[in-house]
Amino acid sequence: MDILFLVSRTESAPLLRGFLRACERRQIECGCFFTGPAAQLASDPEIVASLHTGPGSAVCEYSWERFGQGQCPIPLGSQTDNSAMTAAARRIVSL
Repeated sequence: MDILFLVSRTESAPLLRGFLRACERRQIECGCFFTGPAAQLASDPEIVASLHTGPGSAVCEYSWERFGQGQCPIPLGSQTDNSAMTAAARRIVSL
């Protein structure tokens, strides 16, 4: 994966949408790990659509239980998954 976005703030949604669109246009492989309140962004239709074209993303399961609603459209994971994704990424952007 070229870029991993670590997303922990809901206020990052506009930036994340823009970054994901740019990655899609430039055919850059990217993924996201959502944690804390930003787990809510995992149900944003535009974000979800952009992520399904990438190599993989996950939402902290604990954060989804606390902040999400209903069925999560992105796989649930743990901080161990976050670590594995971080190790596989060439670049990391924290939002």
